[in-house]
Amino acid sequence: MRDILVTLIVFGSLPLIFKRPWFGMVMWIWISVMNPHSQGWGFARTYPFAAIIAATTMLAILFSKDKKRLPMNPVTVTFILFALWMGVTSLFAIHPDQIGEQWSKVYKIFGMTLVVLMLLTERKHIEWMIWTVVVSVGYYGVKGGLFTIRSGGGERVWGPAGTFIDGNNEVALAFVMVIPLMVFLRSMTANKWGRRALVASMLLCALAALGTYSRGAALAIGAMVIFLWLKSRDKFRLGVLIAIAVPALLLFMPDKWHERIDTIGTYQQDSSAMGRINAWHMAVNLANDRPLVGGGFQIYDAQVFARYAPVPDDIHAAHSIYFQVLGEHGYVGLLLYLLLGVLTWRTGSWVVRRTRAHSQLKWAHDLATMTQVSLLGFMVGGAFLSLAYFDVPYYLMCGLVALRLVVERELKRIREDAHAPAAEVAPQLQTARRRRA
Repeated sequence: MRDILVTLIVFGSLPLIFKRPWFGMVMWIWISVMNPHSQGWGFARTYPFAAIIAATTMLAILFSKDKKRLPMNPVTVTFILFALWMGVTSLFAIHPDQIGEQWSKVYKIFGMTLVVLMLLTERKHIEWMIWTVVVSVGYYGVKGGLFTIRSGGGERVWGPAGTFIDGNNEVALAFVMVIPLMVFLRSMTANKWGRRALVASMLLCALAALGTYSRGAALAIGAMVIFLWLKSRDKFRLGVLIAIAVPALLLFMPDKWHERIDTIGTYQQDSSAMGRINAWHMAVNLANDRPLVGGGFQIYDAQVFARYAPVPDDIHAAHSIYFQVLGEHGYVGLLLYLLLGVLTWRTGSWVVRRTRAHSQLKWAHDLATMTQVSLLGFMVGGAFLSLAYFDVPYYLMCGLVALRLVVERELKRIREDAHAPAAEVAPQLQTARRRRA
C-alpha cells in the first residue's frame, strides 16, 4: 500500500511540475531527504523516483516561459568551485577505480542543488522548501520521540535505512537541525492547533535526538540553545522555557544515557572516540602528503590507514565533515568548503541586519536567524560525523541566497514607496511657483 501511495503521489505531481517548475524542487527534496519509498516493502524501494522527478523538473525549466537563471554571487561561485575541485581530486584519487558510485551520488546532489538555486525566486518558494525539509525530517523525529517515550529512553533511535541519516548519530543531527526551522514555521502559523502541533513536534524531535544516544547531537543542541537565546528578542520568556524544558528532557532519559554522554569528558577511555581521532590523524597525514588534491573519495580502507594512520588497523570513516573534506580533497578543498560556510553565514547575517528595522520583513529576519541556528547545529554536530555531502545544509544555503535576493527586492520597493510622495509633490510645487511668477 505504501509503495502504491508514493507512486501515485510522484506521478500525480509530474503535470504540476511541468506547470510550475518550482514544485519539482519540493518533490525532489521530499524524495531525497525523506526517502518515503524506503518505508515501503515492494517495488518502490528501488524505483528511480528521484531520477524521474529530476528529469521532469529540468524539462519543465527548459520549456518554461519564465527563463530561470542561476543567481551568481559569492556563495554560488564558491559552491561551483568546490564542486569542480572535487572533480579535479577525483582525477588524482588514490582509488580511481572505486570512486564511481560516490562521485555519481555527490554530483547528483550538487547538480540538483544548483537547480534548487534557480527555482527559489519568491518568498513562497522559500517557505515551501522549509516546510518540505521540516516535514521530511520531522516525520522521523516525531516517530523517534514517541518511540523514546514508549521505551523510556532505554532503546536507541535509528534513521531510515539506506539514507544519509540511517545511523543514530546522523539522524540525531538531522533532528537537531529542523528544530529551529520549526520555530520559524510556528511564528508564521496563524492556526493555534498548527502552532501547538509544531511545539509538540519540536519537543518530540529533541527527545528523539536524545534517544539516539548521540554525543555529537548533545553538543549541537547545547550550542544551538545558547545561540538561540542570544538571538532571541524575548530572552526572559525563552530562558524560562529552556530552564523548564531542558531539565525535564534530561531527567526523562535513563542512567545509561547519562553514562554515555559523560564519556565526552573521558574520551581517552572510549574506543569509538579514539577511533575517530585516529581517522582524523589519518586525514591530516594524508593531506600533508598530498596537500592539493587529498586522496579523493573512498579512502577509508586498510591500504590508506596502513600508510597514514597512527593506528593502522583501527579503520574508521572520517567522522567529521572537516577532516572528511581535508582527507578527500586536500587543503584547497577544505578552504573552499570553509569559505562556503562563512559566505553562507554572512548572507544570513546580511538579511538579519537589513530587516531588523522593517516590521514587514520580520518573517525574513526570523527565517535568516533560525536558518543560522540550524546551520550552527550542523557545524557543531558535523564536527563528529561524515556528512560533508548531506543535502539539507546545501538546501538551507540555497534558501539564504534566495532570501537575500527577495529582501533586496523588497527593500528597493520600500525605498521607492518612501520617495514616491516627494517625487509627486515636486512638480506640483514647480507649477505653483510658475503661476505666482
